[in-house]
Amino acid sequence: MTTQGPTRRSVLLASGAAAFAVGCAEYGGEGDGDTGSDTVEASAGTELARTGEIPVGGGKIFKDEKVVVTQPKEGEFKAFTNICTHQQCPVANVDGGTINCTCHGSRFSITDGSVTNPPATQPLAEKKITVKGDSIRLA
Repeated sequence: MTTQGPTRRSVLLASGAAAFAVGCAEYGGEGDGDTGSDTVEASAGTELARTGEIPVGGGKIFKDEKVVVTQPKEGEFKAFTNICTHQQCPVANVDGGTINCTCHGSRFSITDGSVTNPPATQPLAEKKITVKGDSIRLA
């Protein structure tokens, strides 16, 4: 009794499907929140900045760590994700008491991440930080 192995066509189809699946997994699906960046969120304990680097009434964006650190009042530090809740663009700057996304004009409060100017309708997610001495670290 002779058994026939896979045809050339079935092998090519199977390998093409496998390559497609690997390619899709590598780049993620639509709407998964990926901004195309190859960076990985920083882990707890990572030092973000020294307190003197964060201006009072302003803030600083840490693109690689995906965090914005603000200082609404002298000695009060807050941290938020750097990804706008409107269409997941990274925020561009901190100015005039707001964290600003220049993709569509959304602005967020440096105090609590709340929306101060649409089109975003959801606040920036808060990130936990610790301030010890003059070191600001992810918690």
